[in-house]
Amino acid sequence: MALNAHGRPRRTWWKTALGIFFTLLMLFPVYWMVNVSLTQRSDLRNDPPNILPLDPTFEGYQAVFDQQLPALGISLLIGFGCVVLTVALAAPAGYAIALLRLRGGRTLNFILLVAQMIPAVVMAMGFYAIYVRLGLLNSIPGLILADSTIAVPFGVLLFTAFMSGIPRELLQAARMDGASAWRTFVSVVMPISRNSVLTVSLFAFLWAWSDFVFASTLARNADFVPITLSIYAYIGNNTTQWNAIMATAVVASIPAAVLLVFAQRYVAAGVTAGAVKD
Repeated sequence: MALNAHGRPRRTWWKTALGIFFTLLMLFPVYWMVNVSLTQRSDLRNDPPNILPLDPTFEGYQAVFDQQLPALGISLLIGFGCVVLTVALAAPAGYAIALLRLRGGRTLNFILLVAQMIPAVVMAMGFYAIYVRLGLLNSIPGLILADSTIAVPFGVLLFTAFMSGIPRELLQAARMDGASAWRTFVSVVMPISRNSVLTVSLFAFLWAWSDFVFASTLARNADFVPITLSIYAYIGNNTTQWNAIMATAVVASIPAAVLLVFAQRYVAAGVTAGAVKD
């Protein structure tokens, strides 16, 4: 490593420039999405296209609020439902595997890893066959349950990794005070596991929010569909209104972006939890 006259690492300008270049390259599709969402419909066919919206319009965003609000609400409902179900299942499972010396814990961890490797389209076909018999097709609970099958294995693995590092003295002290295993979990383990809970919740919401495979397979004929399926249908019906399509994509990206910005510190702590032990 190159050092300067004061013995500190020398910052090479080309590394910074290269980092900025690749960052801008990766963010360019986001910028172009915003640019097209503000472009007049008559200017969308310009050759070459406008790099900047010289005469911006908000008609695309007006179309979003006129036509897409129900789909956005459905996606929010599915996302939060997936978060609740995922945490309710994954946190106790991680607690049992990590701290209660559950028999077959390693086998269960292996099964969860295998479950994450199964393609979503394969799982969707299985869910379709089951939902036909249970009457859960084209329903919000059916989509919440399906999306949770992606998030729960990840949640169990993350909770297990974090809870394995919780000092056993805390659990012993709680039991000496007369707390049951469930009381210890609720009053001691869960407050300590806040970062992991936020991390699992964030990923569960993002998976449910961005799901298209389950939505297109299990809720294609529903009265209300999530935003991903609504955008897909909107593209098929309005191939000339790209400003409205891109405006829908921008609005649909806002919840995920806001959650990532505000929760990034907790996500970093939750993902690395349990990776280093004394």
